[in-house]
Parts: sequence; C-alpha cells; structure tokens
Amino acid sequence: MQSPILAALERLHAQLADERGGALASYIPELSKVDPDGFAICLVTADGVAYSVGDAQQAFTIQSISKAFVYATALADRGAEFVSQKVGVEPSGDAFNSISLHPQTGAPLNPMINAGAIATTSLVNGTTVEAQWARIQGALSAFAGRDLPLDDQVYRSESETGYRNRGIAWMLKNFGIVEGDPMASLENYFRQCSLLVTCQDLACMAATLANGGVNPVTQERAVPPEYVERVLSVMATCGMYDFAGSWLTDVGMPAKSGVGGGIVAVLPGRFGIAVYSPRLDAKGNSVRGIEVCKRLSRDFNLNVFSRTNDPRMALGRIYTAADAPSRRQPTPSVRAHLQQQAHRIKYLCLHGFLAVDGMEHVIREMLALAPETHSFILDMHRVDGLTDSAARLLNQTRLGLAQDGVAVVFSRIHQRPQISGPLRKSAGREDHGFLSFEDNDLAVEWCEHRLMAESDHQVPASATLADGPLFQGLPAPLLAELEAVARCVEHPAGTQILHSGQASDGQIFFVEAGQVSVLVPLDDGAHQRISTLSPGMVFGEMVLLGQTTRSASVFADTAVRLRVLGAEQLQVIGAREPVLNIVLLENLARDMAQKLRGSTQWIAALA
Repeated sequence: MQSPILAALERLHAQLADERGGALASYIPELSKVDPDGFAICLVTADGVAYSVGDAQQAFTIQSISKAFVYATALADRGAEFVSQKVGVEPSGDAFNSISLHPQTGAPLNPMINAGAIATTSLVNGTTVEAQWARIQGALSAFAGRDLPLDDQVYRSESETGYRNRGIAWMLKNFGIVEGDPMASLENYFRQCSLLVTCQDLACMAATLANGGVNPVTQERAVPPEYVERVLSVMATCGMYDFAGSWLTDVGMPAKSGVGGGIVAVLPGRFGIAVYSPRLDAKGNSVRGIEVCKRLSRDFNLNVFSRTNDPRMALGRIYTAADAPSRRQPTPSVRAHLQQQAHRIKYLCLHGFLAVDGMEHVIREMLALAPETHSFILDMHRVDGLTDSAARLLNQTRLGLAQDGVAVVFSRIHQRPQISGPLRKSAGREDHGFLSFEDNDLAVEWCEHRLMAESDHQVPASATLADGPLFQGLPAPLLAELEAVARCVEHPAGTQILHSGQASDGQIFFVEAGQVSVLVPLDDGAHQRISTLSPGMVFGEMVLLGQTTRSASVFADTAVRLRVLGAEQLQVIGAREPVLNIVLLENLARDMAQKLRGSTQWIAALA
C-alpha cells in the first residue's frame, strides 16, 4: 500500500504542475539559465523517513537558504551572546538585499538579509579564508547528510556581479561588524550561496532543525540543541523578508527561501519540508513553493499557531489496583486487606509525546486524585517521549507528592532513553531518583508492599500447611499427618526450582518461607511473570488433576524454604481418608475460579 503522505504530495504536485507564474532570477546571470519547469516537493520526518515527488534529485544552488544554517554555525562557533553583538534578530520588513543596519551600532537587523548574512559568515571559525570556507561547507554538509559540492560557475557569476553586496561588506567593515578583510568574508558568502543541493537535501536540512539539531538520517549533530530554537525563531520572523507577515499568517512555520527556487519550512519536532521551483515572485520567493506550503499547512493543520492536540489526550485510562491487582498470591487475610485498600493505588496511562501542556493536564489530575491515593503508577507504554521541561514538572510533582506520603513510580520505560533520559536529566541534586519497573505487575506489587507496610496485615515471614488455602478445612489429624510426611527443601535466591516443559515428578510445593515467582517463557526467549508466591502458597498443584508436564518455570526470588509433598503420598492417604481428596479438590477449584476472575478483571481494566 502506498503511503498516504506520499499520495498527498503526488496529488499536490500534479495540481500545481501547470502553474507558470513568476520568472527566473536574472540579476545573477547563471540563475537565468536553469530549467524553469523544475518542480519537486520533499518531506523528511524527524526520524529520517523521506517522501519525495517530482525532480527531488535535481541539483540547484542553495542561495539565501544557506543563511539560516550558516547563522546556526556562527552561533555554535561564537555563542549567542557574541553573535548578538554583531547581528540582531529584529525583522526588517525590507527586501533581502536591503541595507538595514542599526542606526547607532551599524549592526544588521537580522541574519537573513544580505547584510546580516555577510556578517554571520565572517563570524564562522577559521584562521584563514580557506579554513573558514571548509568549516562552512562542512557544516552545511552535516545538515544535509552528505558532502555538498560548489557550483563554481554560479559562484563566479555572483562574485563578478555582486557590487551591491561589496558596498554592504565595506559598510560592515566601517562599523566594526566585520573584522579583517571584508572581501574575504564576502567571497565565502558568495560560495555558500553557490553550494549545490537537491530538494531532498533541503528537506533533510530542515528536518535536522526539526530534530533538535541532529541529522535524522546520519544521526550526526549539526548544531548544539541550545541554538536550534534561536535559529527557528529568526527564520519565523525574518526568513521570508518582506513577505514574513503573510507567510506566518498563511503558513505559520519557520522558513527560509532562496532565489535559486528553493524554500524550506520546519515543523519543530515533526519534520522538514522543502520545495523546489525556480520561477520567483516579485519578492524573490518561489511561486509554486509558496502555494505548496500554503496548501500543506491548510490540509494538514501544520500552522504552529493553530490549535494543537488537546492536552487532555496525554492522559488515557485511569484505573486502580482494585481493578488490576498484582499477580502475587498472598494469604487470605492479606488479600482481604488489599482488596479493601487497593483503590488507593492508581494507574495513569499516558499517551503520545508529552510537552508542557499535556503534562500540566496530567499533573492537575494527579493533584486532584492525591488525597485518596497512596501510590501512582504512571504507565508510559504509549508515550513516545517527553520534553525536558515536561520531565522537570513531573519530577517536581513526584517530589512534592512524596512529601505528602504519596509515591509516584514509572512503568514500562526500560530501554527507552527518550523517556528515561529527560527524567534523569531533570532530577535535581536533592532528588534520589525515580523508581521504574519493567511492567505494571512489578510496579503494583511494589505499591502493594508499600501499602501493607503501613498496616497491621503484614505478609508473614513463614507459614505452616494449616495457613495454606489449599489445605483449608482439613481435620487437624490429617494436617498433622501431612506435616509429618512433607519433606523440607531449601533453595538460595536465584535458583530455578522448576523448568517449563519438564516432565512432572508428581511433587507439590508449599512455600514455608521466602518468595518465588512463576514465569512462562515467551517466543523471544524472555519470560513473563504470571504470579509471585509468598509463605502459605503452593505451586505444582496441577499434578492433582493429572498434569504430566510443568507449564511454567519457578524461580526463587529470595532464599526460600519449601515443604514438598508427593502426589502418590496424597493418593495413599486419600484412599484411606477420602475427606482429603474432597477438600483438596474443592480448594483447588475455588483457587482456579478466583484466578479466572482475576484474569477477567485485568482484561476488563485494560480494555
């Protein structure tokens, strides 16, 4: 099946293919020689997937689009404070080649007009003209994900006809904005505008900005993350020159155009868009490029100023441990207490990519539920990632709730650095760190232990057969006889007591002390825990119903002491005392019914 994104781009390309408005740039002679009908649209996602239609591999010169990426490079080399002393960030409202300088300082108003771009080129690192050019070419190539070549003919054409830019460069020298020989910086500016790119290159460069400065294809960092926001802000307000206001109104994305026919637009965190069509309007912008971006913004609601996803979507289902308790098998008295108190353990299922707005909604719900909550389990299974600011708010909430006696733990973030990374990064020095579990069952068991620790219904350290649900209702003489014939076995923590699929030896195991986990194997070689057994519980009891192979593996979580009974021993005693068979089968049926109800309850809670 064809991607619906690609199909939409193909439809848009077909709809505008016959548009012939505008004219080629003529003030640079070489630009007037290109094929006027070239037309391509490309979208690259923040994770590196490219959708291209039309002449996406046709090479053309980058021209003024280079300004945004050289500005990013200057910021990386000199820092925002130093660069801002040389070049402002205010919209000029003038054409790209206007001489818009601050009346007192002589600093260009922004880095997107020619004056500002020449200044930022001069700020890129390099002790010689050649070294500086190597830095510029390498930096833009990192954004594109491949080495970008120079079109020498276009460069020479620009250099030979760039009289106005020479005048601007000398004015910048006069005000002390450009240090050294201004003509050297100007030649590198001409070169950067003459780099050859394709529409797909430009989309990848835009996607690198959308991805926080990391090229989504090569995974190479092209610009430090702290400067990406500044670059995008300047692109939004200044990137389309005297068309910037109309662009923000009709399209609403940070963007940059070039007289070579290219336009790039960035939807932060999501993707980069590029269009190539060399016929330009009176303001120097691609006619078809403008229309493509307008329609994409309208059809896919891409305007960053439009209503975004409802922050309430960040929080899905809320349910409690009364709906989905752990798979541990406690004694009847502990189970009864947990059933009464389990509503105080609450699961919150979070969704999507969590930014401040969505996290604010989640936190507001947590604070509203906090008075009747003992522990929160934040199920992050459907979370794609979260911003540093959202993580910081969540950690602050976690610490604040802890002071009120309410625990916040995370579930299902194992090996997911897009979630654990921001959480760790935003944890303060006074924070001992967050608690996370591989699955919800481990998380809720921890919360149940915490709940029990504050009550009088503690899990017993040891038990006798009389405490076990399987043996409830047996006459005292029969219990004493079973105690006498049961063999005592001890295992250290980590021991595998039973193996799934092994032939049954007819033994039933009673946990006298310690804790074991019952696991079933998965296709990928891992295991899924289905229950945890504490003192008083049994495993292997299905041999009483004729099971000949073990259906699960059992591991000792702690040092464990077991009492072992053989099925043959029970048959001998049962033949003499039929009440034993009756009681065991009744208790076994009752236990199976309870487990079935619990599984049904889990399914209903998660539906």
